[in-house]
Amino acid sequence: MEILAHGIDLVDFPRIEQMIERHGPRFVDRVFTAAEQAYAGRHRNAVEKYAGRFAAKEAVLKLVGTGWRGKIAWTDIEVTNNAAGQPEVTLSGEVKEIADRMRISRISLSITHTANFAIASAVALVPSNAAPGS
Repeated sequence: MEILAHGIDLVDFPRIEQMIERHGPRFVDRVFTAAEQAYAGRHRNAVEKYAGRFAAKEAVLKLVGTGWRGKIAWTDIEVTNNAAGQPEVTLSGEVKEIADRMRISRISLSITHTANFAIASAVALVPSNAAPGS
């Protein structure tokens, strides 16, 4: 496997909290999948969890080089945790189509939080024979 691209994003908790307060379920349903909402809802610090997922989605959009536009939906990127608690990315819709064209076989994701911020880093991996210049 070789690294094809990297994306990183920083989100401050008040920004997400204000969006939730201002737009309520409309914002949450538009941006987060049912699994992501359930995960955040199980935690006392739901805004922190939403901010981490939001940062991860932005990081993934940066690594595929599109940003949020066109037919891309926020829910095309779902962030869950495996049994060990490590975040994992599942793509669908337009984002999956773009990633498939780029021959991305895996996205390695890391999310961390401070008192007021969530940071996510996403790395796109491709088979060694698919990397540019191989």
